[in-house]
Amino acid sequence: MRTVTTLSVVVLASAGIGHAVISSLDEDIARVDPFRDMKNRPEAGHGMNILLVGTDGRERIGRAERERYRLGGVPCRCTDTIMIVHISEDRDRASVVSLPRDSYALTPPHTDRVSGERHEGHPVRLNAAYAEGGPRLTVRTVERMTRVKIDHYLEVDFASFMKTVDVVGGVEICTDRRLRDSRTGLDLPAGRHTLRGGQALQYVRARHVDSASDLGRMKRQQHFMAALVDRATSSGILLNPMRFRDVTRAVLGSVRADKGFGTDELLDLGRAMRNFSPSSSEFTTVPIATMGYAVKGVGSTLKWDTGRAEHIFEALRRDQPLTVRRGRGAALPVPVDPRRIRVQVENGTRTPGLGRRVDAALAATGFDTTRAPVNAADRDVRRTVVAYDPRWDRSAKSLAAALPGSELRAVEGQGPTLKVIAGADFRKARTVRARDPGQDEFGAVRGDEVSCS
Repeated sequence: MRTVTTLSVVVLASAGIGHAVISSLDEDIARVDPFRDMKNRPEAGHGMNILLVGTDGRERIGRAERERYRLGGVPCRCTDTIMIVHISEDRDRASVVSLPRDSYALTPPHTDRVSGERHEGHPVRLNAAYAEGGPRLTVRTVERMTRVKIDHYLEVDFASFMKTVDVVGGVEICTDRRLRDSRTGLDLPAGRHTLRGGQALQYVRARHVDSASDLGRMKRQQHFMAALVDRATSSGILLNPMRFRDVTRAVLGSVRADKGFGTDELLDLGRAMRNFSPSSSEFTTVPIATMGYAVKGVGSTLKWDTGRAEHIFEALRRDQPLTVRRGRGAALPVPVDPRRIRVQVENGTRTPGLGRRVDAALAATGFDTTRAPVNAADRDVRRTVVAYDPRWDRSAKSLAAALPGSELRAVEGQGPTLKVIAGADFRKARTVRARDPGQDEFGAVRGDEVSCS
């Protein structure tokens, strides 16, 4: 999750400000050598593969902030987040594949960096590879599991993440329900929110807001990455040398990278990505076959669906996209065809005609609206609400996707007709369409499909 800040370096470099600016910042990068003496590596494919890892680093954050954002405890010597970012050869696409930290893994033979003992390959959770052998064993283990050759290694921590979010002015995210996590202290009502550094860290760290645990957290991390890209590419940061410098310093101040990823690589990549946008990015997570896969001496792990996972890694090796490319303004895929969803619209504000506008907008994207909006009992609604019977939850999620930032509200016994209570936050309805199973092979989404717009 903290590795999103490193991805922003790649995006921000697209300003093309010049070699001198980047060169002066290059000195801030701590260097590691994860590829030393590596043999029998996968064959190189097309494009660039970057292994992004997030480490703890909470000791670099002040005591007051650690207490405020629930960062107590002892930092772990492990990777909390692991992602492969594939930059296409034409520099037109970034494919991000999240590797769950609790994935069942087999390490290659190695020497424990703490005890100095020589180990044969053995089972571990994927994030434990870092504790035993640092960046080098992490890269070797990932390459062994994926058969994807890693070209560069980048590592960031909590402090870098928080600074980066603050210097870009915060990042907007949307949620259709309240998010609460007692471990991180996150308490976010449904709707749109601009998160600053500390609250953003709570959002991407939260693992206890629902039963999805770490898999749910990875989806939120991916949504946040897409929103950060949107913020970086739409706010003028790339065209402002001073803001570009400040953001880059915030990122590079606590980054560790391989020796080969330096000034020239950043500039070459940045110049080729000047037109980068959320629609240029795509996100997925390695599919899981067995949750709670028990391993003696290791405990509960996540066992990959090797067949489906191989399809994803083969796409990276072949430099192929994980999502179907659609034009600007293309419809967002949803689980239920909007034509099958009956909707009653209510105006929850005192703005005349808002109910009719919302009804017309939803009808235009295919929903079966009543075409007879009414006034709601409460006329001071700020956030648009999608009220639904729990038996029609998939329909409710499809409708909420057309109303970014809306709140899902379960109402027992409401029946098959969904209700939209239009709030003061309504801007426009997003066009949606029924998902085509044949186009969802990788379970990937584009950045513009998970943003608030």
